[in-house]
Amino acid sequence: MRISLVFLSLILLYSCASDQRVFDSYEAYPTPLNDNLWLDYSEERTIFRIWSPTAEEARVNLYANGSDGAPVEQYIMSRMNNGVWLRKVEGDLQSTYYTYNVKAEGQWLDETPGIYAQAVGANGQRAMVIDLDRTDPEGWRFDKGPEVNYPNEAIIYELHIRDMTIYPQSGSSYPGTYEGLVEAETKGPSGVATAIDHLEELGITHVHLLPTYDHYSIDESKLDSARFNWGYDPQNYNVPEGSFSSDPYNGATRIAEFKKMVKAFHDRGIGLILDVVYNHTGIHEGSNFNLENPGYYYRHWEDGKVADASACGNETASDREMMRRFIKESVLYWAKEYHLDGFRFDLMGIHDMETMKEITEALKSYNSNIIIYGEGWTAGDSPLPEKRRALKKHTLQMPQVSAFSDDLRDGLKGSVFSDEEGGFVSGTKGRAESIKFGVVGSIEHPQIDYKAVNYSDEPWANEPWQAISYVSCHDNHTIYDKLKVSRPDASESDIIAMDKLANAIVMTSQGVAFMHAGAEMLRTKNGEHNSYNLPDAINQIDWSRKTKYKSVFEYYKNLISFRKSHPAFYMSSQEEVVGHLEFKTVEEDLLSYTINDHANGDTWDNILVIYNAKADAVPYSLDGSWKVAVEGDSFYDENGTSVLGTIEVPAISMMVLYQD
Repeated sequence: MRISLVFLSLILLYSCASDQRVFDSYEAYPTPLNDNLWLDYSEERTIFRIWSPTAEEARVNLYANGSDGAPVEQYIMSRMNNGVWLRKVEGDLQSTYYTYNVKAEGQWLDETPGIYAQAVGANGQRAMVIDLDRTDPEGWRFDKGPEVNYPNEAIIYELHIRDMTIYPQSGSSYPGTYEGLVEAETKGPSGVATAIDHLEELGITHVHLLPTYDHYSIDESKLDSARFNWGYDPQNYNVPEGSFSSDPYNGATRIAEFKKMVKAFHDRGIGLILDVVYNHTGIHEGSNFNLENPGYYYRHWEDGKVADASACGNETASDREMMRRFIKESVLYWAKEYHLDGFRFDLMGIHDMETMKEITEALKSYNSNIIIYGEGWTAGDSPLPEKRRALKKHTLQMPQVSAFSDDLRDGLKGSVFSDEEGGFVSGTKGRAESIKFGVVGSIEHPQIDYKAVNYSDEPWANEPWQAISYVSCHDNHTIYDKLKVSRPDASESDIIAMDKLANAIVMTSQGVAFMHAGAEMLRTKNGEHNSYNLPDAINQIDWSRKTKYKSVFEYYKNLISFRKSHPAFYMSSQEEVVGHLEFKTVEEDLLSYTINDHANGDTWDNILVIYNAKADAVPYSLDGSWKVAVEGDSFYDENGTSVLGTIEVPAISMMVLYQD
């Protein structure tokens, strides 16, 4: 890119045929908040628009294909009001590819597909004119996701599309793709169900896709060789990633196949959540943002240096009007065009709270079933004042947003920043209050000693569903690997018991239950904690483990079914949790609590939950007669065994009893 981006220390000029305006800051730019900036296509004409107030000229280039060749036409764009440039081209341009150029400081910048591109060719360098209705699968008009009254009714399963079917024995006809993920009746080793059949069998309610919009890392022209990346390096925010499609060269193919994937999940009652990364771009200097409107979309320090709270080289300026508008319109576009059921915001703490509130209000107004959550932290400092950041501790001020509970995560297994550190399930002392805090969903509860919680010294959620309960995700070690590295002295059977107890606590906590793909078969990445660009051999779901650890899979399956059957584990308000949930035993490695009086309409009157992290079985004295619901690996129906007096709680396990 042939232009300086240090604008805050310069005078910014906006030239017009009859006048000249001077901007002394980005905030002084004209902001056409109500002008349509998306491509406007019809069979009769196409209208191209970009917003670039400081451009001296702008043009649109038309191409026959999305990857090579010279422009077949070039059109100079006209300057309109508020910094918008426009060109109307007559005729049907369906499937024509295009780019924009703007001239700044006397030089033409590199071509860009534009930040509002909806379809692109291979590697996302050129946008494509498209009639989106032609990409809709049969029955799309009537497609919709699951109903969700409160987010903690959901059980979320976080996966990477390629991981699920790239294993050579996954049984997939389309390994590593959108189509492969939802192909029915695929079988792995020993005939186990894989892909979407596996997810339905497991019983989760929502799939969380790692970033699946077009990103920089994967060379879509070389898909015959293995290419892997998590996708946290955004390129074209409003276009599905092409490496997961059957033909990345055809701009319509990835769109059609993404929609087919969404519908296949919806047909099975499973919602789809997209991991979105609006906090930074994969590259900075030559990003689409900078090629269209240099500098504006990013934050800078007072000396002009690019800010980097993402630790990825840059951070975007959500607090700036047109960036806020872009993020809001982009997520709404995914919700409307692709029928998505939720959004997970990467490094949400880089965004300002006002932006997050406007996003959630817009999404909820469109579809009340949509779930919004994010990482309530940054990876570094930011020019955005801390009091404005969408941090975990500010969740109280964002009443429709949920945040990940690192308090529970690290309380269960130990810090993700220290391999050797253990947690409650692995026998480390001093974690009890963090687990209790996680159980109640990070709300205010009279029995929590907040000064003893690992990271938070006060409640940060208004309602329990504002906390995402989890013990592992794509970041850091898998839970199985973390337990092995932090407890090298433990036997394999004890590691498995710790693993099951960790997610048993997640599934019986009041927040939104969230699990990492493959945890149900003790997924391992061979000890790697940051596999974002490592080979398939590290990242793939090894379906032979579903057979090898069949009892573990069955435990997870029963655990999920158990949570879904008992609304007492997902109460909808702080008032309900305080009124119904009471802690009974609080020891370093033994916790118990009751949920009383048919909480949240549960069929059971009272429920007793016991978490035993001790290496031995422990006696537990009961008050009255109870029935056993969960004991060790066994889950019982309404005809559980009646017990009185003292019971034995198995070592490193969860036990649940009830009174009906």
